[in-house]
Amino acid sequence: MKKSLVVLLLGFLPAVTAAAQTAQPIPANPVSTWLRNGYTNSRNNIARAAEKMPEENYGMRPGPQEEVRTFGQQVGHVARFNYLWCSQAKGEKNPSAGTDLEKLPTKADLLKALNDAFTYCDSAYAALTDASGAEVIDITQESGRQARVPRMGLLMLNYGHNNEIYGNLVTYLRIKSIVPPSSEPRPQQPPPQK
Repeated sequence: MKKSLVVLLLGFLPAVTAAAQTAQPIPANPVSTWLRNGYTNSRNNIARAAEKMPEENYGMRPGPQEEVRTFGQQVGHVARFNYLWCSQAKGEKNPSAGTDLEKLPTKADLLKALNDAFTYCDSAYAALTDASGAEVIDITQESGRQARVPRMGLLMLNYGHNNEIYGNLVTYLRIKSIVPPSSEPRPQQPPPQK
């Protein structure tokens, strides 16, 4: 986790340097603002990918049985971990504890779980400031082991995990010749006014 935090922070530094060179004002909470924007973009890509995949392909797995999750299991997996990590970042009991979201039977059930998990996480990212992100919190890892981590480190872990799962979802979509959300054509922007 420490390695992930360092990598994410190093990825943030060029943006701060670029902003300073172009004389753009740096937001009051630059790290938490960057993380919130990244999370929102990732969250939207995952939700749109889950919507785009037809239900008949939710059981598809691109590898050997039991060694590779199905598309639907990937959707449930990301929902499960968003609940786990955001509940700990918020200092709350996990609202999905005891529910195996990877085993939900239909696309509709999985989409609801995913969107509910993201809605639950939204408030954790919305409330985040650079100062609150630096607070060290006690968490229980999935293995049951206790740890102390900065709140922002836990939310960065969640953001990174979301991106990792989105990369997997892209592979499943491409196998079915579906353009992933992040590769869709962007609308044309009007030229800047002089």
